[in-house]
Amino acid sequence: MENPGYCAGSFDHLHHPSDDDDDDDEMVDIAGATLDFSSTDDVPPLSTGTNGGYEENSSNSSSSSSSSRAAGMNGNGPKLVDPLEDPLPGVGTYEDFNTIDWVREKSKDRDRHREITNKSRQSTVALLHSVSDAFSGWLLMLLVGLMSGALAGGIDIAAHWLTDMKGGVCLIGFWFNHEHCCWTSNETTFQERDRCPQWQSWAELITGTSEGAFAYIVNYLMYIFWALLFAFLAVTLVRAFAPYACGSGIPEIKTILSGFIIRGYLGKWTLIIKTITLVLAVSSGLSLGKEGPLVHVACCCANILCHLFTKYRKNEAKRREVLSAAAAVGVSVAFGAPIGGVLFSLEEVSYYFPLKTLWRSFFAALVAAFTLRSINPFGNSRLVLFYVEFHAPWHLVELAPFILLGIFGGLWGALFIRANIAWCRRRKTTRLGHYPVIEVLVVAALTAVVAYPNSYTRMSGAELISELFNDCSLLDSSQLCGYKQPTNTSETGAGNSLADRPAGEGLYTALWQLALALVFKMLITVITFGMKVPSGLFIPSMAVGAIAGRLLGVGMEQLAYYNHDWFIFKGWCSPGADCITPGLYAMVGAAACLGGVTRMTVSLVVIMFELTGGLEYIVPLMAATMTSKWVADAFGREGIYEAHIRLNGYPFLEPKEEFEHSSLAVDVMRPRRVDPALAVLTQDGMTIGEVETLVESTHYSGFPVVVSQESQRLVGFVLRRDLLISIDNARKRQDGVVSASRVVFTEHSPSQPPDAPPPLRLRGIMDLSPFTVTDHTPMDITVDIFRKLGLRQCLVTHNGRLLGIITKKDILKHMAQIANRDPDSILFN
Repeated sequence: MENPGYCAGSFDHLHHPSDDDDDDDEMVDIAGATLDFSSTDDVPPLSTGTNGGYEENSSNSSSSSSSSRAAGMNGNGPKLVDPLEDPLPGVGTYEDFNTIDWVREKSKDRDRHREITNKSRQSTVALLHSVSDAFSGWLLMLLVGLMSGALAGGIDIAAHWLTDMKGGVCLIGFWFNHEHCCWTSNETTFQERDRCPQWQSWAELITGTSEGAFAYIVNYLMYIFWALLFAFLAVTLVRAFAPYACGSGIPEIKTILSGFIIRGYLGKWTLIIKTITLVLAVSSGLSLGKEGPLVHVACCCANILCHLFTKYRKNEAKRREVLSAAAAVGVSVAFGAPIGGVLFSLEEVSYYFPLKTLWRSFFAALVAAFTLRSINPFGNSRLVLFYVEFHAPWHLVELAPFILLGIFGGLWGALFIRANIAWCRRRKTTRLGHYPVIEVLVVAALTAVVAYPNSYTRMSGAELISELFNDCSLLDSSQLCGYKQPTNTSETGAGNSLADRPAGEGLYTALWQLALALVFKMLITVITFGMKVPSGLFIPSMAVGAIAGRLLGVGMEQLAYYNHDWFIFKGWCSPGADCITPGLYAMVGAAACLGGVTRMTVSLVVIMFELTGGLEYIVPLMAATMTSKWVADAFGREGIYEAHIRLNGYPFLEPKEEFEHSSLAVDVMRPRRVDPALAVLTQDGMTIGEVETLVESTHYSGFPVVVSQESQRLVGFVLRRDLLISIDNARKRQDGVVSASRVVFTEHSPSQPPDAPPPLRLRGIMDLSPFTVTDHTPMDITVDIFRKLGLRQCLVTHNGRLLGIITKKDILKHMAQIANRDPDSILFN
């Protein structure tokens, strides 16, 4: 059975730990899973690529390397099998926790496409193959949309059922949730629409009565019991079968889309366990949502389905285009917002997003939304999660409270990020992180004990937000609609809307409960996000904002009711008019808090109006979202996902971050002045024995090839992995290859004595066009080159002579030093 998170490559005996390789031979906590890199469990890689993935000292080649001459022995000896023509096991694969070579991947795909196009002109079969190759991307998007939509529908239905099970059980069928159980009942009343004889609470089943203190205690204890059971099952399954199934998944998805390899993170066991435990975690009542993890689930589906298509199975860059589209699918099925999903993928998670990926993301999100609509998990024949019935116009004066909500959202976002990162760092660096099961159970017990007495914390996050977005109708029985009833019919508004009314006892009670719920949600979400269970942040953040918005909305409503003659209300808020809509304030507050935490802007506004159907409220949403981003950015530029990426030490070059320091390439490159000279290979002056000695005495993952030690003129770059595998293969499969054989990277073999062993020609594994910069290249330009080309390393030269090397890890460490952070926090390459 695949155990994602514990893996070693097929050629681990060829890999020597790097001096800068902090992830070798030690325990590292990544995405909540403690990984032992000395483990030898064989896990199929997340991906197979085109070169060995080591420390960033690995080859970045262009298409010239794929057209290099075949490597072979001299004319008298047997021919060496060229790794490019007859691939050897292990050549052209990536190791775990390393970055892919974007340039070579794109070059390889262009070569593949050119070959298919040329062959298509020669025969009908080749033409059909060309057509099927072009269509395969759309077929893959169709399958991703169908699979993700079906899983999301199942998760929604199962989570609703298990959440209701904490309160009682349906007598006509235990598999019915509370709403479905009472659908067919003729004995429900409008005031108590949730009560029906077919649904019984645990107190009614055990004691025979639903009234009194004893019945309340029984229901209270059963609620805690189910919450602890669901939380225990979730954390146990994650810990036992799929350590990568915990958390949100979006920070890791962002890192993977930037080119990083995390084997098993998008594997089948992660998908299965995340799907099951997501239902359990949401049903336990913990302050988390399922929307973020659904992005991870959709990307798992895409990664698994990629194995059906050779084009995507064998090319890492192409696969990441599919994963970008899958991220859009995840948001599409999470919120019923296909357009918002595409924009979310473009704005928030994708590193490389060509126009073709935009079209395919749109198609996949459409298919997923259609699939979810067909399943109809919410039972309301609507795709959206929190559809709003009110469409009252808003007024210019209300922009002030909307901006106030934006300021609150920005402050809450900045505060939450700092508090959550501090708590997660404490978890990683203290004994707290050694007891994930106990931590989850304690937090689940605390949440259940505190949440049950308050009806607004007892209900699920989605139900709470739906209640807060709701506008009060005349017959609404919600406590939030506990206004004093109008004394005459002239006070009722047009249609289903009501004129503003004075608050009654029920509303005051609801406001106190909401204020307590706000404090509770703000505190408990800080310690819940990042635990060893699947946990999303969208719903808890929106719940905090929606509560704050509803409180402010009711306050504005009462202010307008009692002071309609004030200057700010004159002209548009006359007595008996429906001036203020508290549900709209809840919507705006939800968007502001989610924007403050994630720093999303365009995609968030689109998601919000798709989510609610409130198209006429785009301007208030835009104003609050922009304000929250500006306020939060004043305290720190990082969103919650970027902060977790930095906490885990992933090698992610944030494309939005500006490099403002005036350093040069020579200041960042290695070796430094106090370091030993750079280890290099010469193009024709070293024997196999000397090469093996050099490789064994150093820990680098790749070596520049120079003309000679004296001239240091650069010829190319060769990977340690490819070098060792090629030598190992030559020793096993060819006669005459001994330690004294000369290693040659030139096109023609140099002259040598007649009795000398035949040379080993390895020009075919050398990158003939490594990226180089001069020593006086400004680092801001160098950083831009790394970001836009997806480089892993770049060689530094002076007048054509090799001086050193800059890796992605070197750049990240340099940026950390500039920001006064610990450079050793960058754990991976």
